[in-house]
Amino acid sequence: MDLAGLERRLTETVSGRVAFDAGTRALYTVDASNYRKVPLGVVLPDTEQDAVAAVAAAREFDVPLVPRGGGTSLAGNSCGTGLVLDLSRLDRIHGIDPAARTARVGPGVVLDDLRAAAAEYGLTFGPDPSTHSRCTLGGMIGNNSCGAHSVAWGTTLDNVVELDVVRYDGTRLTVGRGHEDSEVHRALRALADANLAVLRTEFGRLGRQVSGYPLHQLLPENGRDLAKALVGTEGTCVVVLGATVRLVPVPATRVLLVLGFSDDIAAADAVPAVLPYQPLTVESMDERIVALRASRNPVPPPELPPGGAWLFVEVGGDDVTAATTAASRIANELGVPHAVRADPAVQRELWRLREEGAGISTRMADGSEAWPGWEDTAVPPENLGAYLRDLRELLDRHGLRGLTYGHFGEGCIHVRIDWDLVRPEGVAAYRRFVEEGADLVARHGGSLSGEHGDGQVRAELLSRMYSPAAIELFERFKAIWDPADRMNPGAVVRPYRVDENLRFAALPSLPVRTAFSYPHDGGDFVRAARRCVGVAKCRNHSGSVMCPSFQVTGEERHSTRGRARMLYEMLAGEVVTDGWRSEEVRDALDLCLSCKGCASDCPVNVDMATYKAEFLYHHYRRRRRPAAHYSMGWLPLWLRLASRFPRAANSAMSAPAVSAVLKRIGGIARERSLPAVASAPFTRRHRRSSAAGGRRVLLWPDTFTNFFTPEVGLAAVRVLRAAGFDPVLPGGSVCCGLTWVSTGQLDVARRVMRRTLRVLEPELVAGTPIVAVEPSCLSALRGEVPELTADPRATRLAERSHTLAGFLAAHAPQWTPPMIDRSAVVQVHCHQHATLGFDAETRLLARAGVRVEPLPAGCCGLAGNFGFEREHYEISLALAERALLPAVRSASPDTLVLADGFSCRIQVAQGAGRTPAHLAEVLAERLSPPPAGER
Repeated sequence: MDLAGLERRLTETVSGRVAFDAGTRALYTVDASNYRKVPLGVVLPDTEQDAVAAVAAAREFDVPLVPRGGGTSLAGNSCGTGLVLDLSRLDRIHGIDPAARTARVGPGVVLDDLRAAAAEYGLTFGPDPSTHSRCTLGGMIGNNSCGAHSVAWGTTLDNVVELDVVRYDGTRLTVGRGHEDSEVHRALRALADANLAVLRTEFGRLGRQVSGYPLHQLLPENGRDLAKALVGTEGTCVVVLGATVRLVPVPATRVLLVLGFSDDIAAADAVPAVLPYQPLTVESMDERIVALRASRNPVPPPELPPGGAWLFVEVGGDDVTAATTAASRIANELGVPHAVRADPAVQRELWRLREEGAGISTRMADGSEAWPGWEDTAVPPENLGAYLRDLRELLDRHGLRGLTYGHFGEGCIHVRIDWDLVRPEGVAAYRRFVEEGADLVARHGGSLSGEHGDGQVRAELLSRMYSPAAIELFERFKAIWDPADRMNPGAVVRPYRVDENLRFAALPSLPVRTAFSYPHDGGDFVRAARRCVGVAKCRNHSGSVMCPSFQVTGEERHSTRGRARMLYEMLAGEVVTDGWRSEEVRDALDLCLSCKGCASDCPVNVDMATYKAEFLYHHYRRRRRPAAHYSMGWLPLWLRLASRFPRAANSAMSAPAVSAVLKRIGGIARERSLPAVASAPFTRRHRRSSAAGGRRVLLWPDTFTNFFTPEVGLAAVRVLRAAGFDPVLPGGSVCCGLTWVSTGQLDVARRVMRRTLRVLEPELVAGTPIVAVEPSCLSALRGEVPELTADPRATRLAERSHTLAGFLAAHAPQWTPPMIDRSAVVQVHCHQHATLGFDAETRLLARAGVRVEPLPAGCCGLAGNFGFEREHYEISLALAERALLPAVRSASPDTLVLADGFSCRIQVAQGAGRTPAHLAEVLAERLSPPPAGER
């Protein structure tokens, strides 16, 4: 195969991105399924003409095509061994016709973007899979996606009006009603007319019959609609260049009725009684998923009625009263524990819990892994309870476990099962289960796929659901569109086996020696690398701390998923061949801010900050490092030296010529101002302050507070004393080691941490609680120190460490803070968001009369050393300009700007000209005047 010729032709004819390098190919080896296929290359067209040119080049060189969108498919149908055609850049909404209730979109339009545009007219696109923040319309058309509201508004197929497509042979067509005059249409009409009995008896039997091709749309009574017939064909027939889709009115009001049941089977049995009330959706949730979510995220899950499983029943109405009354009728009919939630914010939290089920359920409570492979079966809703009983019996017979949830109103079940897909005997057991499971679904009149398509995971099993005549019709249908079988071969028609191309086979079976202990992955970095399952919540462009750099660049390699895949391929060693020395992996990790947003926002809690530190440790071990690793990685040491001569240090850093030299040597952006060293460290100023009685508490003197902002530490001292405590300092020099961790200097970090544990040992033995005012350092005390030292003392340190607000809530709940009575813009530090939570701060601010003005969740962009580094300055500033800096600039002078993180305060001060305050400073300002020694 002339790959060089293909790449050359694509580069000549496509204005978008053409990539055949190992790094890009590695990003596209897998989707969100269990399967892995290495592509020849990747094309990201910028225009429809680019896409057509890519098809022409593939045809010229006889290369298979794999069209895809966001790559979140669970079926293995958006990865392949040919040329991947990523259509996500064709993201233009060409127009919305509110009178006709239609929208014209490119295949790369993200669903949430369409819904936001349609909302201006009181309309929405009905199908709403849980990946709505990143899935594309093209991908939804390929898989016939459904989502929670298909009960009311149907599947994607029901909402497609027209498609603009190009065949592998280069023919462009517009298909849909009113576009029947084509050779393809005539051939398909003849195919349908010769097989009316099969089409009428085997297809369209239930709303979630997504398996196979929707050939019943070729029937005369269905309008012989080729557009609908192509929905769900998974890129095996055509490339979709554009679509006209139907929009539906948004209900004036929605309320969420949450019904509690003893288990999922009892919930399933109740579904037929709910459906006659015509709800907008009927979704299920299992108590085990709620418990897992609570154990992995510092923000507590929403309160639910008593039960072991729940139905989320959304009800619409003209107003809240009407919707609530309708919900109450359903609750009265069923007579089970329930709650009606009318507050939109509470509803969003409940839906977020439901939407994260696909990720949360990938790990059992004991840490064992669970996988897709049987996650989308659907049966008629009246058969759902019986089917679940049989499925539970099948799981028990095979010694397997699975957490069930899903679209119960449509009889569709999501479940991830703890198969062993690594060892050959486990793979053989997996095959036996899915074969028996396919027969079970067929006995209950169901569909193997209830929404995500067949791909590789189900296509081989279609013969257990359909007759030989129907299977032959699939082949003939595809042959009319794609006679050369070059469109996504191996999916749906003449499929790969269900047990080949499994992605786990590519990874080493032995543990990899690492610096961190990875306690949540059994100490195994390979298992940690398997943690990312590809659901791509990290590809959000807003509303999430994760993943900051992707929110600016929009590139897959700058998402948490992209970086996880690069590490995965590094371990596999087939595409990325240089192991820990890989420059492709280094470059993918370069824009990771180590913000830890993924540790909480990712449904499977991928901790890319830790993985990056691990990689940098191995990559630069016994090698020269970037300048910033020496200047900012060793910051605690340099500041300790500078604090001895603060005036001289500040004079040098503020002198333009000297500052420029220091920045150049240290790898620091010339645009950054170097923060001034305090005239006296916090530790020195605290020791000369007056003594206090009260209960003993250790105040952590982090590097940033100690040497840059001792006033924050002194403010914390005043607040703690006002609350009845005696804040003391450690008996020697301590440091959490974070700056060495973030630059991958883990041997040094471990030595620093162990010295700290020795200093703290008397306090740890005494059970003294610890308060830290810098969120990043507290996060390190709770996470990196235990995981890098594996020291029992570190565990005690983590358990006894608190934020200021968290400590007051736990140890002085009756203390009344001073009344402040002001509005505030609050920037929550990423590490606090991810590992500590901000609930205690929110409650304390409310008790102090502070009115918090909402600020979208997001990283400030500085993130420790990241925003100071020369090559990262532009990204850092772009992140701050997304929400934080505009909000600060627009805030009135009387509005407080609160930021507990030192990095956040620096970014605001240098980017918006405001001086933010720490929570401790705001509280201390309203206390009685401090003693002279603390001023």
